[in-house]
Amino acid sequence: MSAKELREKTPDQLRDELVELKKAQFNLRFQQATGQLENAAEIRKARRQAARVLTVLNEKAAAAATE
Repeated sequence: MSAKELREKTPDQLRDELVELKKAQFNLRFQQATGQLENAAEIRKARRQAARVLTVLNEKAAAAATE
C-alpha cells in the first residue's frame, strides 16, 4: 500500500493497519527463528510498511495540532 492510499484513511484505520503489520512482523520473525521463512525480504517489506503507516499517523497528528 502506498503512502498516498494511507493518507486517505482515518487515524483509527491506520492504527488498525499498524496492529496488523506488527502481528505480521512477529509472525515473520518467528518463522525466521524456526527456519520456516522462505523469503527474508518479507521482513524488510513489513517493517517499511509499518514505518509508512507511522509516518502518515504522525503527519495527521501534526496537522491536527496546528489547527
